[in-house]
Amino acid sequence: MSDTRTQVLDLAERGLRERGYHAVSFRDLADALGIRSASVHYHFRHKEDLGMAVVDRYAAGVAQQLGPAGALPWPGAVGRFCRIYQDALGKTDLQCLCGMLAAESGGLPPAIADRVASYFAANINWLMACMPEDMPDKRTKAQSIQAEIQGAMTLAISLGDMSVLDRIARRICTEHADHP
Repeated sequence: MSDTRTQVLDLAERGLRERGYHAVSFRDLADALGIRSASVHYHFRHKEDLGMAVVDRYAAGVAQQLGPAGALPWPGAVGRFCRIYQDALGKTDLQCLCGMLAAESGGLPPAIADRVASYFAANINWLMACMPEDMPDKRTKAQSIQAEIQGAMTLAISLGDMSVLDRIARRICTEHADHP
């Protein structure tokens, strides 16, 4: 991947996480990088192409941090899942990319909205694959964990208080520690 392409992706991701899809423009990206807008278009023909590439890269990064589905035993899996959100907020002070875009999903191009939904479905499927065989209602439990940690991240950002996410992550992990 070229340096310019990587820089555009990095800057676009930050902009999307800070301001949302509709507040990011090729012109702003080009100006911030000191290049012509045509250079951004060289790498991403349309804004939708850029959005899809950013979501794909983000989702692949989270999937890599999680590791193979089912490879980590419960409750360690739920701990890893929560830590990914905690680490992301601790390092960047930014909302989860897909959380930010999910809030805008009604106004996103369908291909991007589908990728955002796929990100969350992959997380839910990963959690379910790590759950013990005898755990009841796996899908609802996994959806609840995803929704709760995502909501905690959003609340922590809104309140400017990282401890909100930390406390809720700790409670989620404690609640699931009892199930081997």
